[in-house]
Amino acid sequence: MTNDQAILFGLLFFVFVFLIWGRWRYDLVAFVALLIALLTGIVPKELAFSGFGHPATVIIALVLIVSRGLSNSGAIELVARYVVSASRKLATHIAIMSGLAAALSALMNNVAALALLMPVDMQAAKKAGRSPSLTLMPLSFASILGGMITMIGTPPNIVVAEFRGTVPELGEPYRMFDFAPVGLACAAVGVAYVALIGWRLLPSARKSADAGKELFDLADYIAEVRVPEGSSAIGKQVRDLDEAAARSEVEIIGLVRGGRRQPGLARSVEVKAGDILVVEASPDSLEEALGNLQLEYVGKGRVQLDDDDLVLSEVVVQDSSRLAGRSAMSVRLLYRYRVAVVGVSRKGQRFRDNVRKLVLQPGDVLLLLGAEERLSDITGRLSLLPLADRGQRVIQRDKAWWAVGIFATAIITASVGLVYLPIALGCATALYVLLNIVPIRDVYSSIEWPVIVLLGSMIPIGGALQSTGGTELIAGGIVDISAGFSPVVVLTLLVVVTMTLSDVMNNTATAVIAAPIAVEIATRLDVNPDPFLMGVAVAASCAFLTPIGHKNNTLIMGPGGYRFGDYWRMGL
Repeated sequence: MTNDQAILFGLLFFVFVFLIWGRWRYDLVAFVALLIALLTGIVPKELAFSGFGHPATVIIALVLIVSRGLSNSGAIELVARYVVSASRKLATHIAIMSGLAAALSALMNNVAALALLMPVDMQAAKKAGRSPSLTLMPLSFASILGGMITMIGTPPNIVVAEFRGTVPELGEPYRMFDFAPVGLACAAVGVAYVALIGWRLLPSARKSADAGKELFDLADYIAEVRVPEGSSAIGKQVRDLDEAAARSEVEIIGLVRGGRRQPGLARSVEVKAGDILVVEASPDSLEEALGNLQLEYVGKGRVQLDDDDLVLSEVVVQDSSRLAGRSAMSVRLLYRYRVAVVGVSRKGQRFRDNVRKLVLQPGDVLLLLGAEERLSDITGRLSLLPLADRGQRVIQRDKAWWAVGIFATAIITASVGLVYLPIALGCATALYVLLNIVPIRDVYSSIEWPVIVLLGSMIPIGGALQSTGGTELIAGGIVDISAGFSPVVVLTLLVVVTMTLSDVMNNTATAVIAAPIAVEIATRLDVNPDPFLMGVAVAASCAFLTPIGHKNNTLIMGPGGYRFGDYWRMGL
């Protein structure tokens, strides 16, 4: 092993550790790794930022904008409303939603497909009086499976497709539907399994449903409420309020005074005006408790929030949200946007921090308070996912066919080789903006910048893995371990290793590292590299064992009330 290889493998080891640890966001980890690679000379300075201009990076950014356009046009939501009915049997509902999710994910980014269908699915669960956990995990898995079918369905496919064009003996990238023979077979078998068997393997605690309860009884909110002047709670100890709170199915778990949380549960502390009570409650029980105890939401009655026309909204923090990794106070949510976070739900976990100071994580469910138009605006601006059907007001029905036609034209011209795919998607994006299907203000907010930074940073490091001979070293090790076995066994080993990595770190980064290794293994075995590249593409998307392997699994964790250990039951 040369010095460059040793430095590179050490750098990749720390990248893997930090990505698995999750303390710092993956884009920051990747960018710091790139800077270290540049300072140590592993990556030449001429190639420092070549990853940001790489076709794979450009395609992913454009696909996200096009996905926003298809969403804004309302074409997909109208289809979803037509085919979804709460009156169907559970197995039938899961089969229809899973098939729809897989089909949409083949034509648009699979995270965007889940974001569109998740509120529809949750509304169906609410009307049917069943637990949303029964349907959200199948929906997430189906959207991941559908992304395997085409080149634009998921970032690993785009990475592998473009990498193929750099392989001398292959010469050109995969085209749009080159993934279909493999991806369609995987998706069909996977969706059939999810619909017929998978959902039955969830823990029995997740299957319980009660038509009389709110959708989010699985994970009540930790909320903060203020004690205003004139409240009947003033002068009483916290323990004296327990009985009235219990009648509203609310539990008081703490008290904050002067910005500091009182020690323990503060049961013997006398309540004063201006104190903030920390409670655990569902949205309905919280409203009832506010009336019984004469309390108010934090922020209400102040200059930031108008007292009239205030509504509550439930949203999920996405991985790309500006709130991920930050608190409501640090982004000045109340002062800047006149919207207050009054509750947070995180997999049933209680917090020691104040809700407004709590560092939010992807998958958290927030209970927001504000005027309806402000809540609608902030949901898009901060990349939050609404958990209620967004209704007709966001749909531009007159532009639905324009959106579909432009997208179809771009895909067809790219598929037959008339136009290079990034150029075709760029033209579609420009037309969406000109026709106001995607307003110019939403173009940049549609792009998931952490993924762009991750890919732009990892591509030069992946190139260094090849130029330093690192891929030859790894491939040689894998071939030596499987010496004497057929190429099928070696391919199986590569797929298992890639799937394992994808379950604990970002799947795009996994594809960047695994693709050159796959080609090197095929070269050493003197076989066609295509099956090995396809194996990497499929395996990098097969992140079903944990909630951190794929963004879709993270998104459903809070709304579905899932635990970390629930995923492998269906996903294994």
